[in-house]
Amino acid sequence: MKGVTTTRSPCSLLRRDSGVNTGVRRRETRAVVAFSSAVRRERGNGRNGATAASLAFNKLRVSAERDQRLTSSKKKASVCQAQGGNKGGSSAYDYDVCIIGCGVGGHGAALHAVQQGLKTCIIEGHDIGGTCVNRGCVPSKALLAASGRIREMQNDMHLKAMGIQVGSVSFDRQGVADHANQLAASIQGNLKNSLVALGVDIHTGMGKFVDNHTISYGLPGRVDVGGQLTARDIIIATGSVPFVPPGIKIDGKTVFTSDHALKLEWIPEWVAIIGSGYIGLEFSDVYTALGSEVTFIEAVDKIMPGFDSEIARIAQRTLITPRNIDFKTGVLATNVKAGIPGIKPVEIELTDFKTKEKVDVMEVDACLVATGRVPFTQGLSLDKVGAETDRRGFVPVSDKMEVLGKDGKPVPHVYCIGDANGKYMLAHAASAQGISAIENIKGRPHVLNHNSVPAACFTHPEVSFVGLTEEQAREKAEEEKFEVGVVKTSFKANSKALAELEGEGMAKAIYRKDTGEILGVWIIGLHAADLIHEASNAVATNQTIQDLKFNVHAHPTLSEVLDELFKHAEVDPPKKKTG
Repeated sequence: MKGVTTTRSPCSLLRRDSGVNTGVRRRETRAVVAFSSAVRRERGNGRNGATAASLAFNKLRVSAERDQRLTSSKKKASVCQAQGGNKGGSSAYDYDVCIIGCGVGGHGAALHAVQQGLKTCIIEGHDIGGTCVNRGCVPSKALLAASGRIREMQNDMHLKAMGIQVGSVSFDRQGVADHANQLAASIQGNLKNSLVALGVDIHTGMGKFVDNHTISYGLPGRVDVGGQLTARDIIIATGSVPFVPPGIKIDGKTVFTSDHALKLEWIPEWVAIIGSGYIGLEFSDVYTALGSEVTFIEAVDKIMPGFDSEIARIAQRTLITPRNIDFKTGVLATNVKAGIPGIKPVEIELTDFKTKEKVDVMEVDACLVATGRVPFTQGLSLDKVGAETDRRGFVPVSDKMEVLGKDGKPVPHVYCIGDANGKYMLAHAASAQGISAIENIKGRPHVLNHNSVPAACFTHPEVSFVGLTEEQAREKAEEEKFEVGVVKTSFKANSKALAELEGEGMAKAIYRKDTGEILGVWIIGLHAADLIHEASNAVATNQTIQDLKFNVHAHPTLSEVLDELFKHAEVDPPKKKTG
């Protein structure tokens, strides 16, 4: 089939110009079908047969291109007419939807747009898949999977209780790092292939607004990349980058963010982690499994400040205390000086959060800065559409993901999803927002319930939740004058958890006692990240805690932890109407 490879891909004709009328497209499609049929007929005839098939296709292609040229002038005239009088017609634009950024949010929006029949393009200046796939969720889970296996195999008492005996356990640092890198590359390739297969055009560059319907794009110092395109609707999905507080200088070797840590270029003996949120906790899980000592530096008076307090106490008992981890709370790392691996330590100046007085200087081998993320929204030229970011850099949006202008009103045809809008900085939340934005673009009003979006910390054991903490729920109850119900259950009562010798863990549900509305569900224990979705989907579909009592769960499975949880909930009986 060597002769076939010299012919331009037939599918490129179909993607080349969506403005061609239906008749021309049909002729092009017939050309592709005829080409495929000819190839199949001549498959057994070797190079000459393949070449004959290619020549037959070229004749059909020339006919289609001739028809396309004849319609070109008509197309230009119709575009000019639409720009002058038919503002709502997508025929006036290169695309129906243009998405700036292709992380998980941009990818989800693109897939849904194509499903809705919208001609779609993406402008991406870095890597397909964004932070999650390349420098976040995906490679970190690979590191956690490998380090988790190491931790499990090093736990002699746990294995002996099952009758398992193992010898000494060792690992190859580079092999663990390669596992993470290969997974990221594989997922990135899958995402790109899925877009190409659906006919989504991918333009390389950093996008910025010219007006509500026009984007220019390019890369600094590159004259071979860039251009300008138009779209009826534009979605900003530019994501976020690690936040580095003032006074901290990143060298990528001894002082680094999660972006650098995922490369696992070395394993320090002692690592200070600034911040005890999800990112910090997950890396403490990795580093301690690989032999490092960890010290958390946390600005507030307790570690894991975003967690439900009761779950945080259990997490401290299971994830912190038994391991080579200590913590300093109520202090800021106000000055961090990089070191040299194995030669010079990293110096960290600690300042009291309240008094702002210097209280200590730490010397460690490395410092991971895990203080959250900030939106990557610079350079969008939002002023061209009458909008601007807030003081933190987030793009203000409505509940329908519409970008809000300086006057507080939605900017026509411009949307923003994911970390760039700051509503919920999680990859799957960005994807859900992208789908919601496309629904609104299609004229089907849709508002995402962010309280239904689950979150997870992939430590060993895992922590997951949806909705409010108990503290937040009680504040809400005090404001709205209702009573909060709380119900709990333990993994120790679950047969599957006991079979795994993983009985450490708990689930708790927080709900309104008068209506049964689910306000929050928290889980810490084996596979908590997988278990949370029954609760999150219940919140998304407005099911009450009474509704969930009738769900049936396979036995014996971990899902029965939630089964028992919901069955134990008690809701007040309906009040009798007086009169």
